[in-house]
Amino acid sequence: MTEFERPASKPVRPHFSSGPCAKPPGWSPEKLATGSLGRSHRSKLGKARIVHAVDLTRDILGIPATHRIGIVPGSDTGAVEMALWSLLGARKATMVAWESFGEGWVTDVVKQLKIDADVVKAPYGALPDLAALDQSTDIVFTWNGTTSGVRVPNGDWIRDDREGLTIADATSACFAQDIPWDKLDVVTFSWQKVLGSEGAHGMLVLGPRAVERLESYSPAWPLPKIFRMTKGGKLIEGIFKGETINTPSLLAIEDYIYSLEWAKSLGGLKALVARADANAAAVDAWVQKTPWIDHLAADPASRSNTSVCLKFAAEAVHGLDEEAQLALVKKIAGLLEVEDAAYDVAGYRDAPPGLRIWCGGTVETADIEALGPWLDWAWSQARA
Repeated sequence: MTEFERPASKPVRPHFSSGPCAKPPGWSPEKLATGSLGRSHRSKLGKARIVHAVDLTRDILGIPATHRIGIVPGSDTGAVEMALWSLLGARKATMVAWESFGEGWVTDVVKQLKIDADVVKAPYGALPDLAALDQSTDIVFTWNGTTSGVRVPNGDWIRDDREGLTIADATSACFAQDIPWDKLDVVTFSWQKVLGSEGAHGMLVLGPRAVERLESYSPAWPLPKIFRMTKGGKLIEGIFKGETINTPSLLAIEDYIYSLEWAKSLGGLKALVARADANAAAVDAWVQKTPWIDHLAADPASRSNTSVCLKFAAEAVHGLDEEAQLALVKKIAGLLEVEDAAYDVAGYRDAPPGLRIWCGGTVETADIEALGPWLDWAWSQARA
């Protein structure tokens, strides 16, 4: 086995976690606006800052004026749960899963809500046949599989005359990939992913068809207060005009605004996508010349540019069972953390043994390039 020397230089910012993700370059807490702190979120100033965050989100992501945007509790998970519990049950559902978070939504819908649903699955690293999905049903899927490194390449498979709703968990995709808003009726994401902002708050984007469903259908089950989006059969518009369901952290709001303004200063979505693409390309360049590692996502067309998931090459771990490979992952990640060369690069606990490197726009390509030699060194140390 090749012995790799300890590299002389390290990534300047060794933050490669897939959530919470690296803060924007140059970020520091002193740069956050603090005028709203200690004020009520219902005050004129507090509400204005919340609305500003929503307006910047719409501007950068190019979300149509026809779509409502709300800040909701519980991060992306809370936003997805709101959609599932409030919208599903009016017709049959199709649950699509190819990684752990999609599996979680299957559990909610099939085992908790007990909705009539087809479950369509693919193994880690692959996509199911999206064009074959029944679009007379409500379709729930993850746009970017954070734990598998597989993304939906586009929305061409979604028909304009679909009968059911399309509900997309896009938390690792928004701000790094082009989202076809006209094809999606519900989109959810969180702040701590691509923009590297703080956790605990989710974003819920509703298209006109989702609003129509909310106003024409009442689920058979009771809804907790934090899930309720209608009153008297009408959408509570205030949720989407800065009147949050419960108290948000205004400090987190200010942090999100900072990240949004940083993104806008770069050139907005186009610049963010380019940064993520460059980072993912840098990882791929290292993978292509490294015999002990490979992409978990087999098809480059559906390979994520944010949560890049890697697996050990079969010949490199020949004779090692899954438990031994997981121990190898833990050792590699531990060596890198002790050296302050890379933090949080172990693959997700439910995924096949391997590594996961976050490549969203807040990461610098130079740091990705500096990471490769450290991964080689940690591999040789762990195998020795």
